[in-house]
Amino acid sequence: MTETNAYVREDLSVDQQLALRTAATRLAAEFDGTYGAETVERFLHASYDQFATVGSVPNYLPLLAERFARQRLQALARVEGHHRDGRPVALFLCTHNAGRSQMALGFFTHLAGEQAVAWSGGSEPGTQVNPAAIAAMAERGIDISQEFPKPWTDEVVRAADVVVTMGCGDACPVFPGTRYENWDLDDPAGLTVADVRPIRDEIERRVRRLLDELNVPATR
Repeated sequence: MTETNAYVREDLSVDQQLALRTAATRLAAEFDGTYGAETVERFLHASYDQFATVGSVPNYLPLLAERFARQRLQALARVEGHHRDGRPVALFLCTHNAGRSQMALGFFTHLAGEQAVAWSGGSEPGTQVNPAAIAAMAERGIDISQEFPKPWTDEVVRAADVVVTMGCGDACPVFPGTRYENWDLDDPAGLTVADVRPIRDEIERRVRRLLDELNVPATR
């Protein structure tokens, strides 16, 4: 894929530029026939800038940007009708996308398998997933250590069949016609693993109920 002049970034190191060009090539191949190279690069670089502003580790920025751009393009394809596979989409939102929403995402993905899609986001994304939440989920055999806090975007919210909010209040986005649920759960920020366990278990109960409502049988 040829690089468009709009995305020559003089503010980035040579290594970062190369990593982003490589990511753009992969994404362009994945979305070939749906979105052109310019759209792919626009989403990729916008995603990069979003993570750069929250102080993420520079070496990981291209990878985070690629993963987030992929999710956003998948969501946009659903919104625009390019991709309809019949699977329900759940979006879990909290303030920092570091604890509650990440655990809900972990349970939903683990229990639904390939039968449904789940995403997560935050109104004020943190810099890392809560270590206590990671440890508590690991006790249940679910690895969320590779997840990362990220913002919500319009296309991601609009692509969701149900949006579950957890503590983001008025900052959470509202789109007409979208189903919303609010889960009143304690924030695990600053808590020990022992204190996170009851929150984790309540999230699992609610995720299982949500899957049942979506007619998605839990695989475990």
